[in-house]
Amino acid sequence: MKTIVLTGGGTAGHVMPNLALVPELKKHFDRIVYIGSNGIEKDLAENEGLEFYEIPCVKFIRSLTIKNFAIPFKLVSSIKKAKKILIDIKPNIIFSKGGYVSIPVAIAGKKLGIPVLTHESDLSLGLANKIISHYSKLTLTAFEKTAEGKKGYVWSGTPIRNKIMKGKKENLNLNLNPLKKTVLFFGGSLGSKAINEKVLSNLEILTRKYNVLHITGKGKLGNKKMKDYFPVEYTNEIENFFASADMIVSRAGANSIFEILALKKPALLIPLPKSESRGDQIDNAKYFAERGMCHVLFQEEMTDQKFLGSIANLEKEAQNLKKNIKENSFSNPNKKIVEIILKNAK
Repeated sequence: MKTIVLTGGGTAGHVMPNLALVPELKKHFDRIVYIGSNGIEKDLAENEGLEFYEIPCVKFIRSLTIKNFAIPFKLVSSIKKAKKILIDIKPNIIFSKGGYVSIPVAIAGKKLGIPVLTHESDLSLGLANKIISHYSKLTLTAFEKTAEGKKGYVWSGTPIRNKIMKGKKENLNLNLNPLKKTVLFFGGSLGSKAINEKVLSNLEILTRKYNVLHITGKGKLGNKKMKDYFPVEYTNEIENFFASADMIVSRAGANSIFEILALKKPALLIPLPKSESRGDQIDNAKYFAERGMCHVLFQEEMTDQKFLGSIANLEKEAQNLKKNIKENSFSNPNKKIVEIILKNAK
């Protein structure tokens, strides 16, 4: 029996790419097991029908805090738990998408002689993947630039969910005004306070010209009602929202960007500022903007005037953006990634 362990968690960005590979992995593996924490990965993996094992998540807090002193003890405990699970499962390979919960799984796998592959979606490696890469046989990268000149790094692209390509506008059953373009606003799996605030404070102006689809994030829905405004706090049918949108305004998480580009949708990216992140979204957004495949608006500069002006400019430049995306040819790399997994499995 051929078995693969998937690991990664903390945010949907560390889980969705793993789940995107599942249909292709099922063609080659008899058993697919997910190891993660009691977080978003547990719900998403179990909803996918995957066997799930829970381990404690050890998270490093970047600010100086006494909590960090407990990390070595928690990590040892998590490695022991992961090791026990892996001995029982006997996987042929471990595929990690990063996040702190992946660290003990990768370390335990390396100690047991199980091949470990990790994948980085962003232009630069996150802290967890910097650690995991030392225990990995290969580090796969979404961006070609990330792998250039580095031993043990392979440019693979990033997994794309098959369902993203199968969305249908009519499946939403929304009464969209056919005389207006439709703009989708969303801020990743957790939503974006900054984007939500700008949409709501400019809603009257936006709905004069556009149908406004707004995915606010869980617990952020509010009670605003207006003609041609369609808010939801979360959706399991993002593919239908994508299919309905003529333009997209979103954060700049790598997975969201690659899905938007695969669909050849004109996008305005509003990356998380460095005050709220390690700057990875800024790097991602700049990379694609420099290649003429999206527009960028930095949160620090996001006045009402610039917000509305950037959306108007996005509409004006939409055809040029589509042309540039098409020339850069973003195809689904899932098959290629699974081929790399199979080549390195025991």
